[in-house]
Amino acid sequence: MKLIHYMEGSERKYGFLVGNRIIGSELTSKIFGIDLPKDISNIIQSWSRCNNYPALLKGLEDHLQESISLGRVKKILAPVTHPPKIICLGLNYKTHAIEWEVNPPSKPIVFMKPRTTIIGPYDDIVSPSIAKKLDYEVELAVVIGKKCKRVSEDKASDFILGYMVLNDVTARDLQRREKQWFMGKGLDTFAPTGPWIITKDELNVDNLRLTTRVNGELRQDGSTRDMIFKVDYLVSWLSKGITLEPGDIISTGTPSGVGAYMNPPSFLEEGDIVEVNIEGIGGLRNRVKFEKV
Repeated sequence: MKLIHYMEGSERKYGFLVGNRIIGSELTSKIFGIDLPKDISNIIQSWSRCNNYPALLKGLEDHLQESISLGRVKKILAPVTHPPKIICLGLNYKTHAIEWEVNPPSKPIVFMKPRTTIIGPYDDIVSPSIAKKLDYEVELAVVIGKKCKRVSEDKASDFILGYMVLNDVTARDLQRREKQWFMGKGLDTFAPTGPWIITKDELNVDNLRLTTRVNGELRQDGSTRDMIFKVDYLVSWLSKGITLEPGDIISTGTPSGVGAYMNPPSFLEEGDIVEVNIEGIGGLRNRVKFEKV
């Protein structure tokens, strides 16, 4: 099942995406007398209390002719706009560690992005004047569905709502200037996300292809099988010291092929189109702009 956040007229809404049709609150209310919450946190909370959405959706599939065409939607928005936390993993792919010329980490390398980094799947990446060497990183993002602390690895999946795509945009000049990566990774618009959340029951994330294209040129082409620390391990490991909350995002690292390690290095420029895609989920397409001051 896919959860989509979109604009219809001047109103923000959530709905279920089936093929290219959106089943919104108007249809669920008409047929079942059930209104979809208008906020992702409320959807997640109701999902964790009673997992009735799949059954609801099955009943609605007979009414797809009454649903909204995806092409008629004014804008697709970031699925989670105000997550409690955005937790990111560094060097979590063997191939990325190799291109950095470092040994793969023995324990996860963790950093954070502020929620002001989040933009939608087709919004512009806007680089401020303090950043010069802009780079891309396609990543599988996990959306937490239930509060958890000290969860075991074999139970970690119970606390996951689903998955989406995240581009961990990075200012390499700022990243390399610091011992920690917050400024290099945490500038406004540096986390395009979406295009929707696909629930965990719909996707096996152990072997998915991840790609990045810049102006149509293939730059990254990897697989989640190359992850050093897998999704369930990461949820369990993080929860040993951090309370994970509904709506938290865990971005799980990127494969090789980033611009900083091309020969010669190739950083993003004004007007570049960055397309990141994950098999089974979908893709983001963002234009690069440089702030004029």
